[in-house]
Amino acid sequence: MAASGEPGRQWQEQVAAAVVVVGSCMTDLVSLTSRLPKTGETIHGQKFFIGFGGKGANQCVQAARLGAKTSMVCKVGKDSFGNDYIENLKQNDISTEFTYQTEDAATGTASIIVNNEGQNIIVIVAGANLLLNTEDLREAASTISRAKVMICQLEVTPATSLEALTIAHSNGVKTLFNPAPAIADLDPRFYTLSDVFCCNESEGAGDSFVGALAFYLAYYPNLSLEEMIKRSNFIAAVSVQATGTQSSYPYKKDLPLYLF
Repeated sequence: MAASGEPGRQWQEQVAAAVVVVGSCMTDLVSLTSRLPKTGETIHGQKFFIGFGGKGANQCVQAARLGAKTSMVCKVGKDSFGNDYIENLKQNDISTEFTYQTEDAATGTASIIVNNEGQNIIVIVAGANLLLNTEDLREAASTISRAKVMICQLEVTPATSLEALTIAHSNGVKTLFNPAPAIADLDPRFYTLSDVFCCNESEGAGDSFVGALAFYLAYYPNLSLEEMIKRSNFIAAVSVQATGTQSSYPYKKDLPLYLF
């Protein structure tokens, strides 16, 4: 079931999304500790918080905060985490017309332990993300085909990402593929269907960079790719100065005017 037709989001139906993201939504369960626990050890933490993550949603949020009209094609559980995630997308002015909810799996989660040095241990349960399928994409095909840029990654099944790239490519939509998390023996079609093949390190700043790059590809197509990369890198650098993932991503109003 998709969360569609929200009151007050009329632009979702009237204006085509310029940036469409096909990807993951993860609820981050973060514990801060002085050190990482050893095997079988229980230790006291200093702080706990719940955040919004997932590579796809992260990238979509950053593009939206820069002013892009965005749509998120994803799947969350029919649970409290899923409901909260849909509300988070709405709060970031992201279309949830093709944000599906399922009773067959829980919303994806990432349990994260971080020590004082910033080192971490992470356990990811993909959950509903792995149930986003090609049938869901066919329902969203009209939105994907009208976009200027389509982003996908590998936190949903490779088959789903490949179908998203195929739909976008066949309709002349610029494709931005972030092959993360990396997998062995990547299907060669990922290379041929990707206009921009963007690898990154493990930091959340990589998602900020991808979202910013999609914004520039959609709204400033006359800029050189080198200039787009420089501006996107600046925005990603701003994000590492704050705590959290999406919570650290800057808004257009907080950035220098020369970036726009």
